[in-house]
Amino acid sequence: MYKKIFTIATAATLILAGCKKDPELVGPKDQYSTGNYPASLADLESVLAPCYSNLRDQHLFGFNYLTKMMANATHAGSSAHSDPDWLGFIDVSNMQPNNGFVSGVWQALYAGVKNANVALAGADFFEKNNAKAADKDRINYVRGQAYFLRAWYYFQLENLYGQDYKVNPGATDTLGVPLFSGLPANFQSTQQPRAHINAVWGLIESDLQQAATLLKGKTWTGNDVGRATEWSAKALLGKSYVFWKDWPKAKVALKDVIDNSGKSLMPYAKYRDAFVGISANEFNEESLFELNIDQDSKGGYGVYSGAANATSINGLIFPPYALGTDGTEGASLPLGYGGNIGLHDKNVLRFGYGEGTYTLVNNPAFNSSKDPSPTNPKQIMDPAYKAKALAVRTNKTADPRLYVNTLQPWLDSVKRDGINWSPVSRPSYIMGDANLSQQYGWSFRKFAPIFNHMDNTGPADAANIYILRLADVYLLYAEACANSAEPTTALEYLNKVKRRAYGLPVNTASAVDYGSLTAETMAKKAGDPVLGNNPLYYERWAEFFNEAQWWFDVCRWHIGASEASFYVTARALNGAAFKWTDKSYSWPIPITELNSNPKMAGQQNPGY
Repeated sequence: MYKKIFTIATAATLILAGCKKDPELVGPKDQYSTGNYPASLADLESVLAPCYSNLRDQHLFGFNYLTKMMANATHAGSSAHSDPDWLGFIDVSNMQPNNGFVSGVWQALYAGVKNANVALAGADFFEKNNAKAADKDRINYVRGQAYFLRAWYYFQLENLYGQDYKVNPGATDTLGVPLFSGLPANFQSTQQPRAHINAVWGLIESDLQQAATLLKGKTWTGNDVGRATEWSAKALLGKSYVFWKDWPKAKVALKDVIDNSGKSLMPYAKYRDAFVGISANEFNEESLFELNIDQDSKGGYGVYSGAANATSINGLIFPPYALGTDGTEGASLPLGYGGNIGLHDKNVLRFGYGEGTYTLVNNPAFNSSKDPSPTNPKQIMDPAYKAKALAVRTNKTADPRLYVNTLQPWLDSVKRDGINWSPVSRPSYIMGDANLSQQYGWSFRKFAPIFNHMDNTGPADAANIYILRLADVYLLYAEACANSAEPTTALEYLNKVKRRAYGLPVNTASAVDYGSLTAETMAKKAGDPVLGNNPLYYERWAEFFNEAQWWFDVCRWHIGASEASFYVTARALNGAAFKWTDKSYSWPIPITELNSNPKMAGQQNPGY
């Protein structure tokens, strides 16, 4: 079942060690032995399952990656946590090779590579020893999925840890990440030096081409709907070409997806609620590859519960705040962990919101014969401000994606206990700040629990995570066209995505269209000197806000310094300004890897 949560099978162990214990019957001790597993298609599927389930590792989409790492590195959040590992992402100039999150993601991504290699070896073994002729297609579908997932894991590894983004790398700028295109035959082969970046991108390209071929024409239904497809592979292939700056190949691959995948942008009404755990919106017309998240923690603390099928717990770190049970902001309640990270105020401004902050006034409708409560508060948002804020939504004078991604105090509501709706509040942790009047105090909405308190679910999330969707393909295609002297086509695909955000027909010219590739964006209102006149940059930021995409764009476009300058600071820095160093475009190779792998001696990324 690929739509549901996978059991992490012991298939990897079984593939690497035979079932017979008599040492005289065991193969060479310095080589892996497949024994007699997998012996059936069901066995082979169980070998494939960990390739998918690894995506929900605690260091990937299960917990740390979206919340503690990417939200901080991109300043989607303003974190108060001063733990050294967190601080390395709050201000990336502080990143160190001994950062626990850096090493955790490295290990989890290579576990994914290993799982994919096990699945490919299992497919070869089963086909050679146990398969029937009728099994050929299903074996190839397993191979296609494993190739796609291995490519995705390497795509992440190269973009996080590989040396800078270069079209023609020189002698001192060549290091990608270690490559494992099969199962190591012995201990020595488990240690590899860093490969040339061209070799890494070459393997990604080859894997995705094979995946697209092996999965050609295959559609998945029912509980299998979340599996990778031909179009997943072609979309990631096109994205890889863009990142590699191979514009001709990128245009061909991406246009194939646009014209032939049968996918379309979901309408705004569905898009607005596509990231909050509404099951009717899952695996929709825009989705190309999506990680299923079931709101089931198996009775424990999500990915830390020890249950193999436990789901993600990102919402613990992204909780919105509800008005306190006494109707005050001072007693506001987070629907998960409070105080770790909140929405960075500068994001509200960058989306084009220009109404400033609000004050509270006495509630003329307060019923003194009843206790104060969220439905009977003593104080409320200034009605004049509320009217202006509502007009922003109605007239769309701020980017409507602001309301896809965030929750505005007093105008939006959440179910604080899974039953009762309550107005969203400024978080209680800022209420005593001397500069309270300057703080917006909005909450996360994307991937946040808005229908239930996390404690009431185990805790566990409900929102599926999009890894590839058609809007990404459109914007990547626009970028490839913009870099191929095709500005008219580039603008059209930028405007298609923007029109959807405004609830307009996607394929019809509109009043909100950008007129040029240097037209003003909503970020101009916030005084943003880079995104303010760059629709391509702005659209990728606004469309994929808090989806673990923007960091890659920041790095490949080399806009880290301007991002740090725009966001200024975070709560954990107590007003100190963000620093930026260009070493941060590549994360450090974990010190544990360097210490245990002599073949990587002297191969740390520059500056660390």
